[in-house]
Amino acid sequence: MLQTVRSRRGMIVAPHHLASQAGLRVLEEGGNAIEAMVAAASAIAIAYPHMNALGGDNFWLIHTPGRDVIGIDACGAAASKADIPFYRNQGFQAIPSRGPLAALTVGGAVSGWQEALRISADDWGGTLPLSRLLEDAAFLAQDGIAVTRTQALNTAAKQGETKGAPGFAVTYLDKGEPYAEAALFRQPRLAETLKTLGQRGPDDFYRGKLARAIAADLERAGTPLRLPDLERHKALRAAPLAADIAGHKIFNMPPPTQGLASLILLGVFARLGVAEAEGFDFIHGLVESTKQAFRVRDRHVTDPAYMDVDPMSFLDSAVLDTMVADIDPARALPWPDAASRGDTVWLGAIDSEGRAVSFIQSIYWEFGSGVVLDETGITWQNRGTSFSLEEGHHNALRPHRRPFHTIQPALAQMTDGRVMPYGTMGGEGQPQTQAMLFARHVLFGQDLQQAVTAPRWLLGRTWGADTTSLRVENRVDPAVIAALREAGHDVEEIGPFDEVMGHAGALVRHADGLLEGAADPRSDGQVAAR
Repeated sequence: MLQTVRSRRGMIVAPHHLASQAGLRVLEEGGNAIEAMVAAASAIAIAYPHMNALGGDNFWLIHTPGRDVIGIDACGAAASKADIPFYRNQGFQAIPSRGPLAALTVGGAVSGWQEALRISADDWGGTLPLSRLLEDAAFLAQDGIAVTRTQALNTAAKQGETKGAPGFAVTYLDKGEPYAEAALFRQPRLAETLKTLGQRGPDDFYRGKLARAIAADLERAGTPLRLPDLERHKALRAAPLAADIAGHKIFNMPPPTQGLASLILLGVFARLGVAEAEGFDFIHGLVESTKQAFRVRDRHVTDPAYMDVDPMSFLDSAVLDTMVADIDPARALPWPDAASRGDTVWLGAIDSEGRAVSFIQSIYWEFGSGVVLDETGITWQNRGTSFSLEEGHHNALRPHRRPFHTIQPALAQMTDGRVMPYGTMGGEGQPQTQAMLFARHVLFGQDLQQAVTAPRWLLGRTWGADTTSLRVENRVDPAVIAALREAGHDVEEIGPFDEVMGHAGALVRHADGLLEGAADPRSDGQVAAR
């Protein structure tokens, strides 16, 4: 049984131990939480290459004691060539999910690192050079990693989808077969790219020699992305959405992420009057709150430049009360509605000054588009497949439009002075797992690691599964599962620690400086502390 990790001088959690260790090394050298996060984020792109990459996006929530929380939106927009006629004229009714035409949005991840490091230098006095922060990642890419079970399983499972995607086989297959678990996996081209970034700086990814190499790779592979698309991209600072939940202040990212859904979910659940965790009322209440949140998300959330409603209006008390009134405490509302899927990593860091980071990085589906760029070794995301080719759709494809994002980091400031960065990967599961973690630990007082380890459930789909049933880990009390079925939930029992539930994590800093951390036993992760 994992135990909550405790320390006082700094802490980081990631879903792969090598990323946690990379971040810890930076903290031990006097680096701050942002610098540690860049080291961990680049390392996890090597250690978990099927879940995130330099060709993906990321989002940040950055907490400085006594200051407003800062959000960073490092989401890449659609290519200038990518519009509805571009696909319709080629005979497509929907954007292809894999291959070059799925790689239609700029990878914003490196720009997110860049903007966060600007805050580190300007506000926190950070001084560590980028070459140092990318050192572990470059070493792991060059020297190799031991293939994780999740990489091996996903490579085998997705071979049919990724077959023919430029660069996939030469990168992710060993003599035509998926790398076996524990096999040595090297990414030498990516190692050189990381070293180049360290020498020239992150802006070179978008507006320098490296950008020209990336753009040439993208064009050669057959994607619609071109150099001007990279050149126009910049990460944005965004005011986070905030909600009062039982007196605590919860932050999440605004659209185009589904952060609004996470806050609605908790806002509705907190009004249901559930008295304790883990019973029927707890699970039923969270599932029904999820339905209310997802219906708002699926009708309204898109690139904020195209939204005609204020996201904060859905967090108004009267609006949340209306959603609560739609919930039957004994019966499940009809489902499904629309669903999404995704592959992602969440990481958190807190330094000795109490500065905290909640961070999430993604390439959307496992292996993204499947396209691996020839010269640079970068795997490119397929986040743009979330666009619709239907005119009038609230998320219709337009050049330079930012896609809807399932990924969103969370951060809570509690009434007693505690600060908690927390989150998970897993598409539809992200708002649900965030709500479980917060409710279990904050509302019902469970130990932090217990809250992460406890049985989870998932309404909707993620990791490429087509089911929209309520999947429940079989460690849930059989009597509760029976009651859920009796209430009309379409329950599907799955394994005790199923990876479909995502890889969650959380850190907490107490007012007296005590740090606590929890990693997910479903992952290869670790809390690293000093």
